[in-house]
Amino acid sequence: MTEKLFTPVTIGALDLKNRIVMAPLTRNRASAEGDAPHDLHVTYYTQRAGAGLIITEATQISPEGKGYVQTPGIYTDEQIAGWKKVTEAVHAKGGKIILQLWHVGRISHVSLQPGGQAPVAPSAINAGGQTVTQDGFVDTSDPRALETSEIPRLIEDYRKAAENAKAAGFDGVEIHAGNGYLLDQFLRDGANKRDDQYGGSIENRARLVLEVTEAVCSVWGGDRVGIRISPFSGFNNLEDSDPQPLFEHLVKGLDRFGLAYLHVIEGDTGAGRTLETGQSVAAMRKLFNGAYMANNCYGREDAIATVDAGEADLVAFGRPYIANPDLAERLEKNAELNEGDQSTFYGGGAEGYVDYPFMDGSVRDAA
Repeated sequence: MTEKLFTPVTIGALDLKNRIVMAPLTRNRASAEGDAPHDLHVTYYTQRAGAGLIITEATQISPEGKGYVQTPGIYTDEQIAGWKKVTEAVHAKGGKIILQLWHVGRISHVSLQPGGQAPVAPSAINAGGQTVTQDGFVDTSDPRALETSEIPRLIEDYRKAAENAKAAGFDGVEIHAGNGYLLDQFLRDGANKRDDQYGGSIENRARLVLEVTEAVCSVWGGDRVGIRISPFSGFNNLEDSDPQPLFEHLVKGLDRFGLAYLHVIEGDTGAGRTLETGQSVAAMRKLFNGAYMANNCYGREDAIATVDAGEADLVAFGRPYIANPDLAERLEKNAELNEGDQSTFYGGGAEGYVDYPFMDGSVRDAA
């Protein structure tokens, strides 16, 4: 009997060949001038087309949205053209691929910002963390608070990026509203101290995410849009005093858009799925009528069990996909997995990016 994880599924308008998702993975290999994908990206993503769905690495919606060196964008003709080569190659291999829309907010450095300006955030509170520039790891810069009058421009940046993703040939988009980046910063009372309609109450703090979702859905339709949240994660030093009611309100609001899926990092990002008393992912899932994508430290057995039990429709795998281009096939066959070389996870060239072998020992290009 084939376990349900390895069977086809339809989420929104997307017909997927299996329920294994390649999660977004920042790899810092965009062009040094222009932050565009290039031929290495074509090979990398095409090698992984056996996934039911590929979600691209987080991709900044604007120059202001950038927070790490050599991460790709989706706001110039060169970037759109680079991504188009990726989508065409993935489609030629029978894969489905969507673009993750990203604005880092305060997780940035002035050297990465246009004109050396301060990063933007809901409030002028430093993240107290680090990011990566041409000079290596540096402390995040002090951000400035977005003016209320700037919010429509920000929402338009998301809408335009969604349009550009369509022009690049993607099958849909995912809104990144987790892991301590800009939309997550607006959600959390630890980072959002605003006194306008985007701060204070739960309703106000959730407003921007819902308005961005509405704008993105105006381009794609909800059935080709997903969203990623990390309700109980403190990643990038982001906290909230009471996340359960906040995210229940958000998920209820998101449900009206008829989204293709809700992508949830369960627990603390990369640190396991243990929750504190009163925290419940299952309670949120009940409020959402679309497909549910589980993520965070899943292995083969717990992924199979979770999908078989109806607790998730899909499972996203992150780091295992770095070293295993044919991860979906390996999981189905219960084959041994390659080990990843952490020294090549971020930055560099082909080494540690497109040279991991498939099960048969071969290393394949995009052809």
